[in-house]
Amino acid sequence: MKGWHLKRIDDLGAVVTGKTPSSDYPDEFGVEYPFVTPSDIPNTQKYITVERYISEKGMESHKRIKLPTKTTCVVCIGATIGKTCMTHSLSFSNQQINSIIANHKNDSDFIYYMATTLKDSLVAFAGGAATPIVNKSTFSSIKVLVPEKKIQSKIAAVLSAYDELIENNNRRIAILEKMAEELYREWFVRLRFPGHEKVKIVKGVPEGWEVKKLPGIAEITYGFPFDGSRFNSDGIGKPIIRIRNIPDASTTDFTDEHANEKYIIRKGDLLVGMDGVFHINHWYSDDAYLVQRSCRIKAKNPIQEGYLAKAIYAPVKFYESILQGATVGHLGAKHLNSIEILVPAKEIDISIFNRFLEQKVKIASSNNLLRHLRNRLLSRLMSGKIDVENLVIRFPASMKEKVTAHA
Repeated sequence: MKGWHLKRIDDLGAVVTGKTPSSDYPDEFGVEYPFVTPSDIPNTQKYITVERYISEKGMESHKRIKLPTKTTCVVCIGATIGKTCMTHSLSFSNQQINSIIANHKNDSDFIYYMATTLKDSLVAFAGGAATPIVNKSTFSSIKVLVPEKKIQSKIAAVLSAYDELIENNNRRIAILEKMAEELYREWFVRLRFPGHEKVKIVKGVPEGWEVKKLPGIAEITYGFPFDGSRFNSDGIGKPIIRIRNIPDASTTDFTDEHANEKYIIRKGDLLVGMDGVFHINHWYSDDAYLVQRSCRIKAKNPIQEGYLAKAIYAPVKFYESILQGATVGHLGAKHLNSIEILVPAKEIDISIFNRFLEQKVKIASSNNLLRHLRNRLLSRLMSGKIDVENLVIRFPASMKEKVTAHA
């Protein structure tokens, strides 16, 4: 293609491999600089939220591998090889991630979108090992087709516009989530529910309310033990939900195996991961099979559906805290069956939690459509099948600095 050239990844910028601070120096972790790990990176978001941070001391010790704003991070080891994100501030990463810091000849946002297409190449270079790994040298030598910077920026602007809409929707979902959390705390933790002034508290429970075991108010469906050798990311068969798919409520995993319909998860279903981090989230994507080591919790009374997600959160996270140790924590049926849920009197209208859930599902469904459209454009733009050279591009807010450069 005219104006496009085959280049090595390290021609596009500096390649940096991360490193985890030694346990001998715990003070190198703190609250100042994001520390990116593969588990932080969802399948669908450009920018991410991390669980750990590096301190000022840690930054000084690892300043040679610091990652500036708008650095592209690519997982190059393990089952999640190929997952990609972009830093939104000065950050660091662990050793499972190779990152690309764009040089002045290339557009940082374009590099991110280019990197999202690398999974198949990374898997091929990993050579079918039990634990796939692509080291820094191999990663740096991978060749990709790229246009000149002006075209890169236009391509990135088109795709970034979709991602900004998605991010705005994610913020709306987060606001709804926060509102639901605050309402739950006010009514069911502080017990300042409507009319609380006139209700007696008997042994910590409002009069007329009940405490029930989780199985008494919800059906718990455990995932099916599918044959892992039949999993694929090529769209063959039906989508599946693994533990790693729960946080961002979407999947790129499939199986050609069939299972009973009771294992099919639908939009709005509440899911809990049962190994490692016990993720809790509603499903927002199309119908998919649920894989073992995860479960669906469905209220027997539909009016309790939205409320139930808030009610189980603290007990599940309590078990997560006490079951973590030298081995991966495992949430079992005995733990779930022992969870006690406070069931309010009928006068308390908990259907408001369903309304929060319905709004989140609606917004998330819109995001799924936006991602689908963006991904269809991505493959065509990155292959040069869509010519953007003569297009007048309105740069999104995240790329304002490029408006002046390419006006």
